Amino acid sequence: MDFKARMGKLGNRSRVALAVAVAVVAATAWGVPTVTGSIPAPHQNAAHGRDATADGHSGQDGAQGNGGGTQQGGVPDGIAHASEAGGNAVNITIDDGPDPVWTPKVLDVLKRYGVKATFCMIGPQAKAHPDLVKQVVAGGHRLCDHTVDHDTSMDKKPVAYQEKEILDAKKMIEEAAGGGANVLYYRAPGGSFTPDSRRIAAANGMRPLGWNVDSKDFTRPGTAAIVDTVKKEIGNGPTVLFHDGGGDRQQTVDALGQVLGWLKEQGRLTGFPVQTTP
Repeated sequence: MDFKARMGKLGNRSRVALAVAVAVVAATAWGVPTVTGSIPAPHQNAAHGRDATADGHSGQDGAQGNGGGTQQGGVPDGIAHASEAGGNAVNITIDDGPDPVWTPKVLDVLKRYGVKATFCMIGPQAKAHPDLVKQVVAGGHRLCDHTVDHDTSMDKKPVAYQEKEILDAKKMIEEAAGGGANVLYYRAPGGSFTPDSRRIAAANGMRPLGWNVDSKDFTRPGTAAIVDTVKKEIGNGPTVLFHDGGGDRQQTVDALGQVLGWLKEQGRLTGFPVQTTP
């Protein structure tokens, strides 16, 4: 008996059970385990950021995002994607550093093309390499909090844990910067935002930051594949995700130069993600 016929003989409860099983398998296929230590876990398939208990909006507009409001100090807690430069401008964001080998090379590429980027730093990495944090700031780039442990399952953890991950990392990054540089954004590992984590970030002056284009550079698919992914997905929105930490990032360095050259040929400006409501 073929699959369709067998399905026809299943009762309602059996169909529900089968659907649940299929959903579990699919979720497992997309899931990413928590990784701590020198190589953070890769980002999940969460291009617009996911919110564990939010209303399901993607936050694509970049202004209010997942039904978010505005916290004290004027920083909204909705997940940002839009660019301050408006129009068809592109935001370059760099995650998981700073790294003593790759961050300087990424900075060199950005300088070559006159592009400013947002660096989403892991707290202990910033603490270990304050000279690199200072170089990022001196280059006119912006800082983003990417938590202490890069725990992609932190959306399932208690609020107190989320708060500590966010605020401890913010303190480490600011201290490494040497004063005078504010951490303006918060990016949840793997896009694992929650209403609480967004609220905590906004209350401390950090706009939750999503992304629209995952370059997939973390998996090291080859320079050409990274460039091709960005070109194919740039229509999804302005914020592009690259990495300067978590392992060998030579492909990222090479691909970033090619992407920035292509954007220049296309007449696309680059800018920073919106930090407050436009």
